[in-house]
This record gives sequence, structure tokens and C-alpha cells, in this order.
Amino acid sequence: MSMRFAAKARRGLVALTVAAGLAAGVTGCGGGGGGDDKPSGPASASTADGPGPSTQEGESEQPLAELRGSDGLLLRITSAERDAGGFVTVNGTLKNDGARTAVIPSALSGNETEIIKNGRSLGGATLVDPKGKKRYYVLRDTEGRPLTTTGFTTLKSGATLTVFMQFPAPPAGVTELDFQLPTFTSAGLKVSG
Repeated sequence: MSMRFAAKARRGLVALTVAAGLAAGVTGCGGGGGGDDKPSGPASASTADGPGPSTQEGESEQPLAELRGSDGLLLRITSAERDAGGFVTVNGTLKNDGARTAVIPSALSGNETEIIKNGRSLGGATLVDPKGKKRYYVLRDTEGRPLTTTGFTTLKSGATLTVFMQFPAPPAGVTELDFQLPTFTSAGLKVSG
């Protein structure tokens, strides 16, 4: 009888361990924490059919920089802020100023295999410290996904897409950086924070 009780207890302990592991896995994967679910919503160019309140706000706000790309694409950088965690986050809007729907160039994702395999993104962006002679690349999460807007392939004429890119922060005294994105002109940025 005690052997039967011990066997049942072991099976119960194994079941409890498996259930706890599954619960932890579901908790870690849920809540939109994965990068694959996020971009399919607002990042889709089809949801930004033209000028709306967010576009008007972005146009009335003086951008830090404007970069022109191919096919009428315009990137307006609205902020570049250093945070306490050791990152610089660059925010802005990507607008199609052209007369036709623009296909987002794959070159914007950069050429790193780990970033490319996660789909279209702004993973090719870099911040350059010309004085310190250092280049800072878009950060990646533990699964290799770039910490930037992802999942967009086209942008309709007149449509605007809110974008972000996160980089490692340069040393505290460095505030003047050059922003570069493949197929776009480069621009100087002043980092705040």
C-alpha cells in the first residue's frame, strides 16, 4: 500500500511539474510580447489609408530631421532620446509622398541574416558617432528580432506609419550623432536625455 501511495505521489509531482512548466511557458509567450504579432496591426500600410489626426499632428510638429528615400518615401525623425536603461530610442514617421503605393525596399532591413529572417523592418538603421568613430546598430531581442518597427511591406500614397528604432546608447557626453538608413539620405541628430 505504501508503494502504491509513493507511485501516485510521484505521478502527481510529475504532473504538477509539467503543469507549472506549461503555465510559465504560456505566461512568457502571451500578452503580445512576441514581435510577430505586433506589426501585423497598426504597422500594416493598409490601415494607414491617408491623412488622419496622427498625420496632421506629425506635420505640425517640427522634426529633428527629414530623410528622403526611394519611391517618394520620407522619414521624419521626431525624437531621439537616451533613457536610463542605456538605450537611445529614435521615433518618427515614415510617409509615402509619392503618387503610387510604395513597396518598402528590403534594404531597410539591413544585411544581417538574423534580422532578415524576421521579415521587413528598419533593422538596417545605424547611429554613427563621427568623433568617437563608432557605429551603433539596431538592438535585437534574445530571439534575434530587431527592436524596431517590423512587418510592413507597402505604404499607400499619402499614408503615414509611426516607426521606432532602439540602439545602444553612446557614452553620456556624446549627443551629436549621424542617423543612417539604407536607401535614404543621412542626417545629423541631437540626442536628448
